[in-house]
Amino acid sequence: MTGIDEAAVRPRRGLMEKRQAVVRGALTVFARDGYTRGSIGEIAKEAGVSTRTIYNHFTDKDELFRTVIAESASRVRDAHIAQIDRHFAKITDLAADLRTFAREYATSGAEFPEHFALVRQIQAEVGHLPPEVLEAWQEAGPRPVNAALARRLAELGDRGLLEITDPRRAAMHFVLLTGTEVSSRTYLGALPMPDADIDRIVDAGLEVFLRAYLPRT
Repeated sequence: MTGIDEAAVRPRRGLMEKRQAVVRGALTVFARDGYTRGSIGEIAKEAGVSTRTIYNHFTDKDELFRTVIAESASRVRDAHIAQIDRHFAKITDLAADLRTFAREYATSGAEFPEHFALVRQIQAEVGHLPPEVLEAWQEAGPRPVNAALARRLAELGDRGLLEITDPRRAAMHFVLLTGTEVSSRTYLGALPMPDADIDRIVDAGLEVFLRAYLPRT
C-alpha cells in the first residue's frame, strides 16, 4: 500500500494533460491565424478537446492567449539565457568570442519557429491586443533576456574589457547592432539568409559596438 489515492491522482493528471494540449493547440492556431482570427473552436479542434474543456481551464480567449505567449516566451527565454551564460562564461578573446555569440544569437530564432511566428502575429495585431497581453510577453521573455545579457556585459566592464556605464542600454545596443537586421530581413527566422550575409551584418555591428564600448585608454 502506498497510501496514495490513485483514483484521485488520475483525474488531476488528466486535467493537466488536457490543459497542456489546449496550450499547445492554441500556440499552433495563434501562430498561424493570429489573435483576432484564431478561434476557440479551431483551438479545440487542434487540441483534440471540446470548447467546454477550454473554458474549464481558461476564462476567455484573452486569458488563453496571455498564457500561451507567456509560456512560449519563457521557453525561449530559458534557452537564450543559457546561451548567454554558456558563451560569456569563457570569454578570453573579446572580439572573437563576442562574434561567436552574436552569430549564434542572431540566428537562434530558427530554433523556435512557432514562437516567432506568434511574435510576428503580435507585431501585426499590436493595436488589437490587450495591454496586459503585451506586458505578459515582455515580462516573460524579452526583459529577462536583456537583463541577463546586461549582467554579462557588466561583468566584462568589471574586468576592464569594456567601458559600461549603463549595462541594460549596452545590451540593447549589442542586439540592435548585431542581430536586428538579420531578424528583420529573415522575418524573425521565417526566411533563409545566406551565411555570408549574416556574417557581414554581425561583423559590421560588432565593430560599431566595440568602437563605442572598448575602454578609451
